[in-house]
Amino acid sequence: QVEFVESGGGLVQPGGSLRLSCTAFGSTVDRDPLGWFRQAPGKEREGVACISGVDGSTGYGDSVRGRFTISSDKAKNMVYLQMNSLKPEDTAVYYCAARRGTWGTVQPWEYDYWGQGTQVTVSS
Repeated sequence: QVEFVESGGGLVQPGGSLRLSCTAFGSTVDRDPLGWFRQAPGKEREGVACISGVDGSTGYGDSVRGRFTISSDKAKNMVYLQMNSLKPEDTAVYYCAARRGTWGTVQPWEYDYWGQGTQVTVSS
C-alpha cells in the first residue's frame, strides 16, 4: 500500500518562500516517478513539478517554472518542493503523488497514488 504524508504548508506573504515535504510509504523515490500537484477552489488539479526516480530528471508546470524546485532524498525516501517568489495565485492545496512507470510527468491523470494534501495560502 502506498501512502504519503505531506507537510510544510502554511500562510506566507507574496514574494515569500515555503518548502513542502513529502514522506513516501510503500513507494521509493529511487524507483517511482513522483510529482507535486495543486488544486485551488473551483479549479482543476494542476501539475506543478515531477521527478523521475531512475535519473532524477525533473519537469515543471509553466506557471511555476523558474520559481519552484523539486528534489528528493533517497536516504530518507522523501521528496521536496521549494517554492520561491510566491504569488497569491499559488494559493491551493498541494498534493504529493506517485505513478507506476519510469518517467515523471506533470499530467495528474497519469498518477496512481495520492497524499491528503497540505494547504498553502499566499496573502498579505
